[in-house]
Amino acid sequence: MTTLVILAHPNLEKSIANKTIINELKTQYPDLEIRELSKLYPDYKINIKNEQEALLRHQNIVVQYPFYWYSMPAILKLWFDEVFEHQFAYGSKGDKLRGKNFIPSFTVGSSESSYTALGFQHFRVHEFCKHLEQTAYHTQMKYIDPVHCYETSLAAGHTEEEIISNAREHAKKLIKKLTHLENNNLAINTIH
Repeated sequence: MTTLVILAHPNLEKSIANKTIINELKTQYPDLEIRELSKLYPDYKINIKNEQEALLRHQNIVVQYPFYWYSMPAILKLWFDEVFEHQFAYGSKGDKLRGKNFIPSFTVGSSESSYTALGFQHFRVHEFCKHLEQTAYHTQMKYIDPVHCYETSLAAGHTEEEIISNAREHAKKLIKKLTHLENNNLAINTIH
């Protein structure tokens, strides 16, 4: 498996959805590399070299996180700010991520119907992902459409059973996407 998961939930033990997704991934891919940012860097002092080395080891880069205030948790934003530095991820010599697959994967507390022009959130979820798409473009990565699931919050009135079910469906979609990417990569390597 050539996939790295950057897990950016501030408190994974309290998350039903993100914990379920990660457990499903671990079951399917026991040798998957998962870097849980909040455990690795509780002080927010990110080891840039270690993170860059992890990125270099893998073809598929998944960022797994809860959708917070129409974006990502602070630690993931900091991770991008520091790890995707000039002359590593971009710049005249910054081509280290070229050709890698970039897959955003996130959980959304609200319902899908709230993320419409006439819904409570007024915009579709994909409209909030343009910065991720641009990051992939700027760093010469291949942007893979995000995998996301709705109704993953107890606070939004969803039951634990509903959240687990939605998270498992999310994991299935992500695993299917990763399997497809892996198979395509094997086919390309076999041709060469």
